[in-house]
Amino acid sequence: MRDTIWFRLLGVGLAAIIAAVTVALALTGRLGLYINPDSAWFAVSMAVVALVGAVLSCTLRLGDAADHGHDHGDGHGHDEHGHTDDDHAERMPRRELAGTAASVVGGVLAASVAGAMLVVPPATLSAELAMQRDTGSPPLFQGADAVALAVMGDTDAFGVGDWASVFATATDPQAFDGTEIALTGFVSPGSDGFDLTRLVITHCVIDAQPASLPIAADDVPADGNWVTVRGTIRDVNGQLRVDAASVEVVDEPEDPYEF
Repeated sequence: MRDTIWFRLLGVGLAAIIAAVTVALALTGRLGLYINPDSAWFAVSMAVVALVGAVLSCTLRLGDAADHGHDHGDGHGHDEHGHTDDDHAERMPRRELAGTAASVVGGVLAASVAGAMLVVPPATLSAELAMQRDTGSPPLFQGADAVALAVMGDTDAFGVGDWASVFATATDPQAFDGTEIALTGFVSPGSDGFDLTRLVITHCVIDAQPASLPIAADDVPADGNWVTVRGTIRDVNGQLRVDAASVEVVDEPEDPYEF
C-alpha cells in the first residue's frame, strides 16, 4: 500500500484530531460529560501520547514506510516454498487493494467520530434514554457499603444512586424512617407521584444506568424536568419512599451525572 498524504490523513491525522478534541474537552471541563472524571487523567494522557506520535510521524518522508524492508532482486528468485518473485508480484495488487479498503473504512469511522465530536456540542443523556434503559429492577451501585453508611447516618454525600441502593437492599427499612433528604434529579414516571431519577456512570456514558427513588407528591412536574426534592423517607409496609415537602423545578446541573 502506498504511503501517501491521503492515507496519513486517514490514520494519523484523524487520530490527532480526536486526541486534540479530548484534550480540549478536559481543559474546558466538559470531558465529564463523556467519561467518569476518575478516568479523565488516563484519557488525557493517552491523547497527549497520540498527539506526540502524530507529530513525530510527520518527520517521516512519504514512501519510507512502503519501501522499508523490500528486497529488489532480479525478479526471478525462489522462496522456500518454490514461489518465484513473479508469483508474489501477482498477489501484491490484491494485498494493496485489501490494505487500501481497510484504511478507507478505518478512516471513515475515525472521521465520523471526529466530526461528531467537533460539530455536535457535548450534551447530557436524555430522560427518554434513561427510561428506555430502566429494566424495572434497581441497579446496585454501592450495595452493602451504602447501607452501612446510611445506618450510621453518614449520608451527607449521598446522591440518588446511593439512596437507590439503600432502598433496594435495606433489610430493616424502619431504620431509615424519618430521615430527611434533599436531592436533585429529573422527573420520570412513577406509580405513586413520580420517580426522581439520575444517571449513574461507572466508566463512561455507554454504561450509564438510571437510578430512581419513588417520590410521593401532590404536584407532579412534567417528565424530564430537573427538580430538587426536599422531604422525608418513610417506611410504607416495608417499602421505602420519599414524602416530598417541596418539589422545586431547577435548571439542569452543570454536572448532571453521578459516578
